[in-house]
Amino acid sequence: MKYRLYLRTLRLMDANLDRLSEGLRVLEDVSRFILGNEHTTEILKRLRHELTATEPALKNKLLASRDSEGDIGRESPVAGIERKHLIDLVTANAKRAQESLRVLEEFAKLPETPPEIAERNFEHARFTIYEVERELTLLLSRQDKLERIDGVYVIIDSQELAQNSATEAVRQVIAGGAKVVQLRDKERNKPELITLASAIRHICAEAGILFIVNDNVDIALAIDADGVHLGRGDLPVTLARQMLPPNMIIGRTARTVEQALQAQSESADYIGVGAIYNSPTKPDAEVIGLERLREIRSAVSLPIVALGGINESNAPEVVESGADCIAVISAVLNSKDIEASTSRLAKQVSQKG
Repeated sequence: MKYRLYLRTLRLMDANLDRLSEGLRVLEDVSRFILGNEHTTEILKRLRHELTATEPALKNKLLASRDSEGDIGRESPVAGIERKHLIDLVTANAKRAQESLRVLEEFAKLPETPPEIAERNFEHARFTIYEVERELTLLLSRQDKLERIDGVYVIIDSQELAQNSATEAVRQVIAGGAKVVQLRDKERNKPELITLASAIRHICAEAGILFIVNDNVDIALAIDADGVHLGRGDLPVTLARQMLPPNMIIGRTARTVEQALQAQSESADYIGVGAIYNSPTKPDAEVIGLERLREIRSAVSLPIVALGGINESNAPEVVESGADCIAVISAVLNSKDIEASTSRLAKQVSQKG
């Protein structure tokens, strides 16, 4: 009887070690090949080797106990569940690894469990996977946001709104096809700005539109914005990255190839490049032109948001010169029909995208 229990325990250990190894390997490959994240890749690789490696003698015992054909749970209905997103895949395999670790942790307490397995710290590994799952999920969310930096990026500047409220302007640019909205406000105090940013965040979230806060890392964090855009005089990207959760994107202004390369080396997510033309919003801004835009495009792999004096007539050539996205203020906010102006601009960009 004891020997039969021993064999069944070995069979259970074998099944859960295999499930654990498979789950960890999927997570490791997502971290390595999809995200290129060295930190989580090394953690997962170490866990996989420490927890699932077995000596030849024990491995032979585990293999001898295996009975795949007789496994009553083999035809589980969950096997065909569709994964609609990489995050679903991470969640499923993290859960697979966590559940296997829990089983191994509990059965390691029994005397029938081989000491080579019983002495492993499954509990610590389980809590490590909880943290890895969180980090991978947030990083994938950030990657998804980056893929949505496209088309028209409207900067809501309170000084340019004329008779429109900021929230009404946001609704109109979204209706017109804007893909990203940024709030830039140099006039309101922090409490007022938090209230406004929170309202815009809600509108954008309902529409599935990215919402970026200009300059203010603290406000972006407080209202759970999709990201923050930092000018040359703002916080360093590396410091902002330490303050923000992994799912928030960070944009950085760059006017030269050197500045763009620095932003990329500091792990900025996208680069705001401009002014491309003379800008009525910032008449004193340095104009760098299309040639500089092309030079920056050749030097970096990050998404580029071009800004400064862009309108319906010149937007196509800006996209042809390497911009992934065009940012505008007065081209739509000074219009009598913000929605229509945004729509026409979006069509110009999409025709040449």
